[in-house]
Amino acid sequence: MSYYLVTGGAGFIGSHLVEELLKLNKKVIIIDDLSMGKKENIPEHENVTFIKGDISDSEFVTDIFMRYQFEKIYHLGAIASVAASVETPLVTHKTNLDATLYLLEGAKKQGILKRFIFASSAAVFGDEPTLPKTETSDIKPLSPYAIDKYASEQYVLTYNRLYNLPTTAVRFFNVFGSRQNPSSPYSGVVSILTDKFLELEKNHQVEFTLYGDGEQTRDFIYVKDVVSALVLVGESEKAIGEVFNVGTGNSISLNELISLYEKLTGLKLHIKREDERAGDIKYSYSDITKIKGIGFQSLYNMEKGLTEYWNEETKRKE
Repeated sequence: MSYYLVTGGAGFIGSHLVEELLKLNKKVIIIDDLSMGKKENIPEHENVTFIKGDISDSEFVTDIFMRYQFEKIYHLGAIASVAASVETPLVTHKTNLDATLYLLEGAKKQGILKRFIFASSAAVFGDEPTLPKTETSDIKPLSPYAIDKYASEQYVLTYNRLYNLPTTAVRFFNVFGSRQNPSSPYSGVVSILTDKFLELEKNHQVEFTLYGDGEQTRDFIYVKDVVSALVLVGESEKAIGEVFNVGTGNSISLNELISLYEKLTGLKLHIKREDERAGDIKYSYSDITKIKGIGFQSLYNMEKGLTEYWNEETKRKE
């Protein structure tokens, strides 16, 4: 019997992917050490097997490949914190690069894999100013996290060239949606804002710290669109040996985002203004021509995604 493996499957994006794979009647193995993921994110389903473990442990990974045959691997497991990578580069390197190699080696030896999909990040572009970001834009990683993501990408693509392993890498832009942890060190601004508005709705006194003039822009993509992209690259023959941007191709400023949220909730957020932080990237958005070329369509604009996210979070907090 062959399975779909999702590393980081108890996390934000991984748990949404698992739900979609279950709808497609796939048997799913989730590996997560629960350092960032949560057990309650995992659907209770007969086709799900959860294994708590550390993918940076080579013996553990070897044992997993001895116990299970994998048809497809979605490698989303990572220490998803730039700050943590700066503070402890050796520890994060083991999870964010070494683990990728252990999984690639396991898949290569097994010899039956139909696809290995690696979740990379737009962080690989750093502060290189050219916009929009294409897959061939200059790479300028500014943190150990970004270096490990780019190195993993290159290993993933090289295993396709050297060993004919069917691999694909995807670079996520700013993903948002339910189950994103607003208190995590790598939380997106949308989850932080959502948390603030949920507090406001309870009549709590809150303020949001805005660094700079609020005109910084990002390409926010709703988690369900990301899952669609992951399933698509896992099925398309044209995706093998390629890297794809996963975004919407549009950008929105932080000021516009706050205004949209205020309109959606009918609440007014108190803003505390601080100086722009050194090293913060001012503008970013993706060119998604390449992934559109294999059939991807973003179904959620910012307003639609934010509305669904807000409704889910308010229901969850009741």
